[in-house]
Amino acid sequence: MHVNPALVEMRVDRFVRERLDPATYRRRVPLAVSAWQAPGEPVPFAEAAAAPYAPFAVGTAWGRPWGTTWFRLTGRAPEGFGAEGTRVEVVVDLGYSHVQPGFQAEATAYRPDGTVVKGLHPRNRYLPLAAVTGADGAVDVLLEASSNPDVSGDGVFATPTRLGDPATAGTDPLYRFAGADLAELDVRVWELQQDVWTLRGLLAQLPESSTRRAEVLRALDDAVDAVDPWDVAGTAAAGRAALAGALAQPASASAHRVTAVGHAHIDSAWLWPTRETARKCARTFSNVLALMDEDPDLVFAASSAQQYAWVRDSQPELFERIKKRVAEGRFVPVGGMWVESDTNMPGGEALARQFVAGKRFFAEELGVEPLDVWLPDSFGYTAAMPQIARAAGARWFLTQKPSWNEVNRMPHHTFEWEGIDGTRIFTHFPPADTYNSDLGGADLARAERQFAEKGRARTSLLPFGYGDGGGGPTREMLAAAARTRSLEGSPAVELGGPHDFFRRAQAEYPEPPVWSGEVYLEFHRGTYTSQARTKRGNRRSEHLLREAELWASAAAVQRGTPYPYEALERLWRVVLLQQFHDILPGSSIAWVHREAEARYAEVAAELEELVAGSLRALAGEGGQALAFNASPFPRRGVAALGGGSAQPGEGAVRAAAAGDGYVLENDRVRLTLDGAGLLTSVLDLAAGREVLAPGARGGLLQLHRDTPTQWDAWDVDEHYRRHTTDLDTAESVELVDAGPQRAAVRVVRAFGGSRVEQVVELAAGSAAVELTLDVDWHERQKLLKLAFPLDVHADRAASEIQFGHVLRPTHTNTSWDAARFETCAHRWVHVGEGGYGAAVANDSTYGHDTGRTTRPDGGTTTTVRLSLLRAPLFPDPDADQGRHVLRASLLVGAGVPEAVREGYRLNLPLREVRGAGPVEPLVAVEGEGVVVEAVKLAEDRSGDVVVRLYEAHGGRARATVRPSFAAASVTETDLLERAVEHPRALREQRGGAAVVELRPFQIATLRWRRA
Repeated sequence: MHVNPALVEMRVDRFVRERLDPATYRRRVPLAVSAWQAPGEPVPFAEAAAAPYAPFAVGTAWGRPWGTTWFRLTGRAPEGFGAEGTRVEVVVDLGYSHVQPGFQAEATAYRPDGTVVKGLHPRNRYLPLAAVTGADGAVDVLLEASSNPDVSGDGVFATPTRLGDPATAGTDPLYRFAGADLAELDVRVWELQQDVWTLRGLLAQLPESSTRRAEVLRALDDAVDAVDPWDVAGTAAAGRAALAGALAQPASASAHRVTAVGHAHIDSAWLWPTRETARKCARTFSNVLALMDEDPDLVFAASSAQQYAWVRDSQPELFERIKKRVAEGRFVPVGGMWVESDTNMPGGEALARQFVAGKRFFAEELGVEPLDVWLPDSFGYTAAMPQIARAAGARWFLTQKPSWNEVNRMPHHTFEWEGIDGTRIFTHFPPADTYNSDLGGADLARAERQFAEKGRARTSLLPFGYGDGGGGPTREMLAAAARTRSLEGSPAVELGGPHDFFRRAQAEYPEPPVWSGEVYLEFHRGTYTSQARTKRGNRRSEHLLREAELWASAAAVQRGTPYPYEALERLWRVVLLQQFHDILPGSSIAWVHREAEARYAEVAAELEELVAGSLRALAGEGGQALAFNASPFPRRGVAALGGGSAQPGEGAVRAAAAGDGYVLENDRVRLTLDGAGLLTSVLDLAAGREVLAPGARGGLLQLHRDTPTQWDAWDVDEHYRRHTTDLDTAESVELVDAGPQRAAVRVVRAFGGSRVEQVVELAAGSAAVELTLDVDWHERQKLLKLAFPLDVHADRAASEIQFGHVLRPTHTNTSWDAARFETCAHRWVHVGEGGYGAAVANDSTYGHDTGRTTRPDGGTTTTVRLSLLRAPLFPDPDADQGRHVLRASLLVGAGVPEAVREGYRLNLPLREVRGAGPVEPLVAVEGEGVVVEAVKLAEDRSGDVVVRLYEAHGGRARATVRPSFAAASVTETDLLERAVEHPRALREQRGGAAVVELRPFQIATLRWRRA
């Protein structure tokens, strides 16, 4: 008889919904519930356990936003409970509004002695009876329940909300307690449920005309026939028997092979604060340990040393259990970084320290060294990453975020990724396009369908488990893995670890294709600009840490003062945490960013004290005016990395009125401002050429409508360019300094609800036009840019990244070029033509766009714009509101070497102190293009001096690095300060000095042992 497949599917669907799922648990017995609400922030277990609990009825509302309610569940299984074929569990429903994990209430279950049982989540609601039953057979368990609000707006991620800040979230309860029961899990029914789920998932992916699809559909139809709707428990075995044949058909010999790695991507902050992340980690990690007790094949990978540190500090007993599983190779630390950081905006040394801090923690606390980089969710990947990762001992790299690209699809899933210096790292993008798989048919089929390396390789990795506090892998997922180990029509699934996968994949594909340069994410381009205070805090912290380490090292070596190891390590870890890929990008709730700003202020205050103390020790007693220069370049007569008397700028700067504007001029530049305070001319006197494009005005603030299609704080969409307002009127234009060392004009503008005070200045002897903007920002869904239209024909722009720069087209010849309409740069962007160029530098801005337009005369204008401020409404409706102070400069007649110098100058101003006399640099570099990025004492506290340097111009370089202290030897090391077996940079030693040869953008770490 002919059967309509659609009707069979409908029949199966109703059977599952109305008969099978409700029969999973047989009998239920309510537990007694009492509760106590913590008055403020979370409290330790001991305090909660001793608190007064009051009876709490099922159906009662509980949980103010971001609050913590402790529930105590007590009871005893009645006689005969737990019949044959069942497993008794405690089942808790906190009152979930939907089943999406990670964005609502969660709980940690404790035994009365304070040890953690496991977490409770929307899709993981059970506790094994044995784990919560005392010696007397009674159930006694405490639940630390977090009433986290669903800030996502039920997954819309765009609806403005006040729930992201405790100060505005209110106190009304969010949840209604739905029940806590002892329940009999019917094991046969549950197993049938997993059989059906797996086959239904497979069915949905099979071609409609395939024999295999008909076979699976028939088996499901037969199973429904075999199960008595009024006695599901008694006939579940018959249902399983009807499906056994379909499940027994093995996968084909050519089937795609999936290594399924247990995982739970937990954002270190996002729609919750970091304090909640620590609890999410404890819940998820305890779930994993409980599941490992049930299934010996589960291997779980977890990244981020910071998250392990949180668990170690808050749940030491749980951490000890984790250590045992780590030793077995089943709980696998991955990534080797302190957090899964953003990789676009952290500076070079900061990105290096992500690995230094992360790998050191994993080695000291867990006795392992991850060999991979695990960044599935960061918003694009810097072209400096391959070299940094390999220099930190990594062999492999994993992400899947490029699958989010809006326009172009990455052409490979398994390949070698080549960085700016030529270093390559073996890389894999899981073709299933997810790091939260449920191991269902859709994810498995997608992995096979999309795998780009078909014909050359057939192995991919698939991370599975609910993330963000969802509890990680579940027993249902493990059941799915068992059923798809070898199943016709499906990829063959094998549980395993990431390192097992990478070794297999490398052996399978020894000569993979190569992707060269950055892995740009064609999405989330607004993250280079959102939450400007957070970004400014990061930039300032990075440079303060550089200064603190440099001067503390010099004081320790030259004056014998103690080196502040503990303080610097602690402060670095704070900054590294803030570089997490939802904090530094500005895509978290208000609470997270207010906390970040406070932490940056604390970091700055402590580092300023450290710097000041070191400089006092170095300068000695005396009244001579000294300037200390932390830049790798001499400045105003002060040696790089040293201290001495600063010389005034050469020549003088002059200022005069010109019509309704002003002219500022020194020996190198003449600039003209009109009555609106805009640059109408920037004349390079040395080259005898105008820098600004004909008829254009520089230093122009432009306001754009900024209403992205989705993901407010994350995205800037190309259509913003269609709505531009030039801020070309001024309330006042005033000459505030007329020389001879500095001339400046202050311009005041007002627009919308905002106001900006813009100071344009020129210093004696300088080729840089400096702009300081003090902005009182009160716009909503607007983007503020600062434009410099330049008379330079540049078909590409050089943008500083970590330890070098990348070249990006200024045209839109290809879809790849067009999609890269907003880019990230660090301290400078350079554009040039044959023989001439200019650079735009900044002290806290990351977002830029650089493009070309045709002028009426047929010439080409290259415009460099900085993205200064945004005003998205989600997830923080008050993002960027208030005061901001930013600096930028236009450097004329500049090549890349001059741009590098200007970036350091703008970010590392001279420090003036009084003392006895000059201070010799701890190390000096003789040779062009070799730049010192860090000077510090060794991590092992041996007192050795470590210097990190790199080639900054993009060419080959040879240099001598000479210490000012007596050195017994110098060695080349990796980023972790371990001697390398085959030095790549160090060529010879000459009396303690190191002679290095560097390829373009090469990083070198040198370690001196003092005599």
